[in-house]
Amino acid sequence: MPSAGAAAPPPAIDELYMERDFYIGLALALSSSIFIGSSFIIKKIGLLRLSRVGSVRASAGGFGYLRDWIWWAGLICMGVGEAANFAAYAFAPASLVTPLGALSVIVAAVMASRFLKERLNLLGKLGCFLCIVGSTIIVIHSPKEGEVEDLNLLIDMLQDPTFITYVVLILSLALFIGCCIGPRYGHKHVAVYILLCSAIGSLTVMSCKALGLALRDTLSGKSNDFGMWLPYFLIIVTVVFVGIQVNYLNKALDIFNTSIVTPIYYVIFTTLVITASAILFKEWRHMRPEDIIGDLCGFFVVIVAVILLNAFREMDISLSDVKGIMRPKRELLSHSSHKGSAQYEDYLNDNEERGPLKPHYGTNYLNA
Repeated sequence: MPSAGAAAPPPAIDELYMERDFYIGLALALSSSIFIGSSFIIKKIGLLRLSRVGSVRASAGGFGYLRDWIWWAGLICMGVGEAANFAAYAFAPASLVTPLGALSVIVAAVMASRFLKERLNLLGKLGCFLCIVGSTIIVIHSPKEGEVEDLNLLIDMLQDPTFITYVVLILSLALFIGCCIGPRYGHKHVAVYILLCSAIGSLTVMSCKALGLALRDTLSGKSNDFGMWLPYFLIIVTVVFVGIQVNYLNKALDIFNTSIVTPIYYVIFTTLVITASAILFKEWRHMRPEDIIGDLCGFFVVIVAVILLNAFREMDISLSDVKGIMRPKRELLSHSSHKGSAQYEDYLNDNEERGPLKPHYGTNYLNA
């Protein structure tokens, strides 16, 4: 019987390989977020250039962005990010890789503040911090082992009635939005086109996960998965679905502000991917209850961060405003009264320059 002070046995080879794959997938997911977050801003710059020269906008069915090199640079940047994301799914669980896409929101927000002159106030900076905290919690509590060992097992999973039902519902929803809801309400409600992109994107991620598994096993010599029909079918599905996503994401970016498109796309897309991954790979059954709770808490922290980062970006709030709240009430009242008096005097001076005030019923001049 070993003594109490004996050294613990070294970890098994399989455990070392799983840990190595986990960190490779984590590094690929982080680099993917940087490239994808940058691509949003670069493509937005290209779309803005086209609108200034009078080209037909993407929201109106125009494809002038295909002749713009900046838009192509953004697309290439997104392609590199998606390739890194694709490789990450071959090494790490989808429940880890997909939520880390929140870091692309930070990259997009910082670059939008720098290049698109979109404001990043105190709440936005707090959202960036919480986004990093939530992502760290997800990394700590996410499953560390792979869900599928070979493609034959994945084929059996794809035939699961629950997953087939999910696929039918997603395709029906996408078809309904694309044919009926999109043409009527896509220019009014930001969630319409983004919901279509996210729904199709959840199936794209599952396809990329399967392709990454087949490519990894083929390159390692473990099996010749490309001798089967499934990888080629998945390649066709992935190309078609990515094309649909790019088309409708361009429409959303052209109509709405990047600061609105990015967080809504992240929340809906990540939720649907986690749902699809849980249905197909059933990765949650291998996790301890505390890890499941921690993973969900990290995801909710990221959602709150994304909301803070974008929903309140138009508010004029800074650190000096927070310091002002800490002053005594008497100083706050005096400052507020002085500020209101100064605004009233400025208003009277402006109107004296324009001439005497004329009676205008139904208008409050002091609140104009």
